[in-house]
Amino acid sequence: MIKDRFVSKQDAIFTERELDVMDILWQDGSGTVSDVKERISDDLAYTTVLTILRTLEQKGFVGHQPEGRAYRYHPLVGKEEARESHLRRLTRKLFGGSRELLMAQLVSDGDLTREELERLRNMLDQRLG
Repeated sequence: MIKDRFVSKQDAIFTERELDVMDILWQDGSGTVSDVKERISDDLAYTTVLTILRTLEQKGFVGHQPEGRAYRYHPLVGKEEARESHLRRLTRKLFGGSRELLMAQLVSDGDLTREELERLRNMLDQRLG
């Protein structure tokens, strides 16, 4: 039986550890606790990974289905939805809700290459028509 519940895009905010686990699930499509533990960059205990997955499930971000004696977890929210959700929160919290200030910060960043700036310009030109 698959245990799922709908999650609003606005709800998709993750801690750093949760994001590490979600990234593995997004890449692989699904995984058991052991699968995720093998792939995670830090050497986490099995019980820690299990706790993270259970927390994500309680929040409605992952579902699971039985696989033998284990559960196979799968994402219920997409990576793009999470990006949008985190960006909205970042914009609201750090830029007072102003997307213009966010964009100004990105553009004034000295780390952007000329090519990246040109791609941003092209995106804006396309959006403006």
